[in-house]
Amino acid sequence: MRGATFWLWLAQRAVMLVVVVFIAATLNFMLPKLAPKNPVETKLLELTESGGALTDIHDLVQAYNAKFGLDRPVLAQYFSYLGSMAAFDLGYSIAFYPARVSALIAHALPWTIGLLLTSTLIAFVLGTALGALVAWNGSSIALRALGPVVMVMAALPYYLLGLLLVYLFAFSWQVFPLQGGFDLTAIPGWDWTFIADVFRHSLLPALSIVLASAGTWALTMRGLMVSVLGEDFMLYADANGLPPRRRFLSYGLRNALLPQVTGLALRIGQIAAGSVLVERVFGYPGLGNLLFEAIQQSDYFVIYGVVYILVVMIAGSMLLVDVLLPLLDPRVGLGAGR
Repeated sequence: MRGATFWLWLAQRAVMLVVVVFIAATLNFMLPKLAPKNPVETKLLELTESGGALTDIHDLVQAYNAKFGLDRPVLAQYFSYLGSMAAFDLGYSIAFYPARVSALIAHALPWTIGLLLTSTLIAFVLGTALGALVAWNGSSIALRALGPVVMVMAALPYYLLGLLLVYLFAFSWQVFPLQGGFDLTAIPGWDWTFIADVFRHSLLPALSIVLASAGTWALTMRGLMVSVLGEDFMLYADANGLPPRRRFLSYGLRNALLPQVTGLALRIGQIAAGSVLVERVFGYPGLGNLLFEAIQQSDYFVIYGVVYILVVMIAGSMLLVDVLLPLLDPRVGLGAGR
């Protein structure tokens, strides 16, 4: 019976995931339509201004509108869009035609995952540990004095910190590359030379994300830990003479960690959305940079594809948290099976 209850609960969460993706996909379709620009006409005009021999711009606009379905009624476009999204058929890019949107995303996504996901996880571990230790009464005075430093780190936007790092380490001292994911003369491949070059280019953007994000995680964890320290079970554990290490790890940190895990799931789902500025600062070839260029050029289908992937990532991460939270804390039940 317990297994049947779990699968029923999981099915309910999966239905909620589908509903969330559907609503977000609908908004994703509607918002770009509010823009006054025609993306096809805008792109063709840019080609004309750059020296392209385009004689009849009106006929070409009509031809490309028909090719991309922009000449059909909005409702027909909407249903066609939903069917394509359900099949993960993201179509062709307008600005980079004939490149497919899925190919552009597949090229950019590994860069974003490699940089943003790794940096977010490192910042989460460091910030959570630092915030818990700053709030713990048994920590050293020097460690507890890091509270103001944590607040300063949390107040700094990572893109502002990135500009500072670029100025110091790339422009002034020239220790690290100024921008890009690898040298222009490098040959991409799974060899140690190229991997080392990619790692060297990722250090500065990763450092800006880790330093700024770790401060936010630490500040949040500090507040959660202070709240947990005042709970009755902490006083009871102290009265029973449990070792400080066990009280810190099993009673304090474990109970304060649950909201952090939920926040981590949201942050992982939003890493590509939050990577736009940092990838622009460092010229990093990730998903955020692709989204920025698509918005600049009113490339509807790339915007649709990137935002759709973000929605799926966020909804999937929240479903994963719903499954993991009962394992982390038995007090979190499974709805009717609680």
